[in-house]
Amino acid sequence: MERQRELDLTGKTVIITGASRGVGKQAAFDFARRGANVVLAARTVNPDDTLPGTLGETLQQLEALGTGAGAIAVPTDLSKEADLQALVDAAVERFGGVDILVNNAAATTGDYWNIGSLELSREDWLYQFDVNTHAPFSLIQMCWPIMEKRGGGRIVNLTTGSGEVFRLTEEPPKLNAVGKFSLTHPAYYASKRALDRLGNALAPELAAKNIYVVGLHPGLVSTELVAIRVREMGLDDSVAVPMTVPARMIVYFSACENPAEYTGRLFWAERELADMGIELD
Repeated sequence: MERQRELDLTGKTVIITGASRGVGKQAAFDFARRGANVVLAARTVNPDDTLPGTLGETLQQLEALGTGAGAIAVPTDLSKEADLQALVDAAVERFGGVDILVNNAAATTGDYWNIGSLELSREDWLYQFDVNTHAPFSLIQMCWPIMEKRGGGRIVNLTTGSGEVFRLTEEPPKLNAVGKFSLTHPAYYASKRALDRLGNALAPELAAKNIYVVGLHPGLVSTELVAIRVREMGLDDSVAVPMTVPARMIVYFSACENPAEYTGRLFWAERELADMGIELD
């Protein structure tokens, strides 16, 4: 692929889920530096002894950047439809609409990450789909008419490794674990694969409204959660990339001049950044 010119994001409004930490938080900083209004969504409002970062902390740090871009924080439980609607309503009330939706949040914590597939409850299975698949679908539906009225928009879905991402004839064999860290989480992977197909299936209908959807595989990223799993579960992070890598690609796909080339497809952040010679901000 050839690198495209990036359009000015000043005054655009972006919703980012999972913005209390990790890639979502880093992407919020990158959008703000480009002049975009940022609507931060996350469930972590109060400090958590097990995980660093809160929604309020992200907002404070974002405001401290002094970019002049607008920002609000909206506590959001992605498993609740009413919270999703409140999130979109808050963006419209404060900034007049939505131009970019970044479905970054995922259900990556909980006891079900430490049990086998046979012990996985139906409730936990459904929760993974509520957060990883159903929430992005609902947010897309809610933002769709708003984006259409504004002349179009962009949607970036954060995914996990898949066959098309790796561009191999067959998907690589699934690992059972890395060190002591188990990768046996069928609900997580199944719901993320469903999200991939959702974007692919919606792309033609969205494109007719000048709205474009891209799936982005961030790879193994040096997030706060990964650091904890390295320390506690022996996860090998030797190939982990900094959070700035996927965050930069989120911004690129949100600002590229001709998104029709990318819509409905899946991309791998580290590889695409290198192949197109994109510099980190």
